[in-house]
Amino acid sequence: MKVIVVKDQAAGGVEGYKVFKNALDNGAKVFGLATGSTPVTTYQEIVKSDLDFSNCTSVNLDEYVGIAPENEQSYKYFMKSHLFDQKPFKESFLPNGLAANPAEEVKRYDKVIDEHPIDLQILGIGRNGHIGFNEPGTSRDVTTHVVDLTESTIEANARFFASENDVPKQAFSMGLASIMKSKHLILEAFGENKADAIKGMIEGPDTVDCPASILQNHANVTVIIDEAAASKLSKKY
Repeated sequence: MKVIVVKDQAAGGVEGYKVFKNALDNGAKVFGLATGSTPVTTYQEIVKSDLDFSNCTSVNLDEYVGIAPENEQSYKYFMKSHLFDQKPFKESFLPNGLAANPAEEVKRYDKVIDEHPIDLQILGIGRNGHIGFNEPGTSRDVTTHVVDLTESTIEANARFFASENDVPKQAFSMGLASIMKSKHLILEAFGENKADAIKGMIEGPDTVDCPASILQNHANVTVIIDEAAASKLSKKY
């Protein structure tokens, strides 16, 4: 696990961009993407650059259940706004939040991942150590699944909605087994509120109580964190 500590999120975005550029320069064709505030600076650096993804495929981590792609709070809308409109991919896959049959949608997305092995997957981390929407206690063997969001996750996402009551209560998410199939993982975290999760991921036991700790078992992980998120680590990086 390679750990890069930067001053702030802006500097983290520069480092994240470098990882994407290196992957593209070395032949990566499938990029696993994430939403939320964490990867925004990385996407901003990519948009400013001359990187060309027109022959590449993107596969997103997750999507809310019950929200249309055109909804401003959908992850499809987020990706279009922050990346796809400026840096289009040859094809982009996200779970269908309006799927009539969630079980069939899970199978469809597992097939997408199997048919498009991910070269580089970007991740954020929740305050409770979740990655994607894989909350504490999630089986390490699970692939794509429908997740009942925890109260802490709903609360964390409420800032994006008019009220907490509007936040979806379920989401489709790549499972931990799906994430671990990726050839290279890049996890970013910024802010003091992520410090406990980062310590658990890097220095804590490998346990389902901290889903991100599974990354200790992956052969190629790059962690980009600011000084605040690194503040509880016992080792200096």
